[in-house]
Amino acid sequence: MTEKEKRDKGLIYNPNYDEELLKEMVNTKDLCFEYNNTKPSDLEKRNKLLQKIIGKLGEGTRIEPYFWCDYGYNIELGKNFYSNHNLVILDAAKVKIGDNVFIAPNCNIYTAYHPVNVEERNKGLEYAKEVTIGNNVWIGGNVIILPGVTIGDNVTIGAGSIVTKNIPSNVIAYGNPCRVQKNII
Repeated sequence: MTEKEKRDKGLIYNPNYDEELLKEMVNTKDLCFEYNNTKPSDLEKRNKLLQKIIGKLGEGTRIEPYFWCDYGYNIELGKNFYSNHNLVILDAAKVKIGDNVFIAPNCNIYTAYHPVNVEERNKGLEYAKEVTIGNNVWIGGNVIILPGVTIGDNVTIGAGSIVTKNIPSNVIAYGNPCRVQKNII
């Protein structure tokens, strides 16, 4: 089984020793670099580059540079998605984001994580767990979303939060770790 096959099955894998994964990452980083260095007024070129980078790109998507991801093809964005500057999505596993999601500056979504066992971690091994964000979600600035998290529909995540566990629908949540603070429906 290749390292990519292991990754896609949720098994521990080493991305540093799989030529296919390395090539995919480098190609995607090159596209992100080109995107990030495109003039803000050249919306047509920016949109064409996003179509090359993102696996599923919803209608009305807008991502402000700088934007970085690992593979791109594991990212699914719903319609009317907006991200302000400096979004990082480490998409070793799927990242599914619904419709009408707004992300403030300097946010990070991680699917990759490393073993706590030092010997395994020092070998470059990692796992990947899917992240899902529902519809009508607003994520405040400087939020970090960790692997395996699901955020429900109609949610506001407060600025500076670190989302370590699932957040249900129809709530305001914030903090470190992020916790539900208020039901909104």
